[in-house]
Amino acid sequence: MPDKAETYLQIKDLWKAFGDFLALKDINLDVGKGEFVCFLGPSGCGKTTLLRAIAGLDPQTRGEIHQGGQDISDLPTSKRDYGIVFQSYALFPNLTVARNVAFGLENTGRAKADIKARVAELLALVGLPEQANKYPAQLSGGQQQRIALARAIAIDPGLLLLDEPLSALDAKVRVYLRHEIKELQRKLGVTTIMVTHDQEEALSMADRIVVMNQGTVEQVGTPTEIYRQPATLFVADFIGETNKVATTYRGGKVTLGSVTLATKKQDLADGVAVTVAVRPEDVVPHLSTKDGEGADNLLPARLVDMEFLGSYWRCHLQSDILGGQELVANFSINAVRRLDLKPGLDMAVELPADRVLVFAEEA
Repeated sequence: MPDKAETYLQIKDLWKAFGDFLALKDINLDVGKGEFVCFLGPSGCGKTTLLRAIAGLDPQTRGEIHQGGQDISDLPTSKRDYGIVFQSYALFPNLTVARNVAFGLENTGRAKADIKARVAELLALVGLPEQANKYPAQLSGGQQQRIALARAIAIDPGLLLLDEPLSALDAKVRVYLRHEIKELQRKLGVTTIMVTHDQEEALSMADRIVVMNQGTVEQVGTPTEIYRQPATLFVADFIGETNKVATTYRGGKVTLGSVTLATKKQDLADGVAVTVAVRPEDVVPHLSTKDGEGADNLLPARLVDMEFLGSYWRCHLQSDILGGQELVANFSINAVRRLDLKPGLDMAVELPADRVLVFAEEA
């Protein structure tokens, strides 16, 4: 969380209702000046509604929004200091690229020569100076999105809002543009909020991620914190992949069949029902329990199936200890080669204690 002196956007006790439906419930969030924050969550979780409340497009039912020290809770959209880029680009089809970028500048009273120079500067900034006289329909989707971005930052807004800006693009263009957008944001230093349902996008672009679920904030943290230290089972399940097993917690350990697993210390009462979660990449392969002697949390397992996914092998294992439940592991190419892993092999896997995640049942 940013220091109060650095906080640029502050959301306090914000609720939003559509009739009897509560879309947002008691949202509290501070965004630092120059920070890139992603609202991440499944469809219908409230992330776009929160973005639209910040923009004044769907004003909150109650609560406060402060931007740059000013209470903007009741300000009309036209009076708020932000630029916005939508998924659909929303470019004017009858205007050239240059006129699209200049649109917001033309109402600021600037001289025509100044507007022309600013447009040229912005088109160069997004790498499309030669497209000035074309129309949106003559551009690719990725180029249109960059023009929409140039238009949004033309008036030097204090806040840049991005509503799933890359979701309509193909995978290769998306990967390229997310890097370009992040570099542009760093160069400009503009406080940015982006809505996405794509976890890879959020993990690669954000300084901090706000994970949302059913109108509430589940967790706020850096990409590393969100991924490695999920606060709830929902976050662990939504961000990345997990193996999950239901069991009970007792004395700092959990029991799976005849094996007791050590975990990080948990603030849980003995005997409470829990779900144990382990990410596939945290599963460590050994040829046998003897081969892994001295390692944390060894389970005998049979390698049932293997899928080659380029940079790693996804391996499906079964263990009698888990009652036949499948365990998915991502093993590196080097590990598979070194251990000569093949389907049908009886082996052992290690679940490192510091990577065994434990969540109380109510989570």
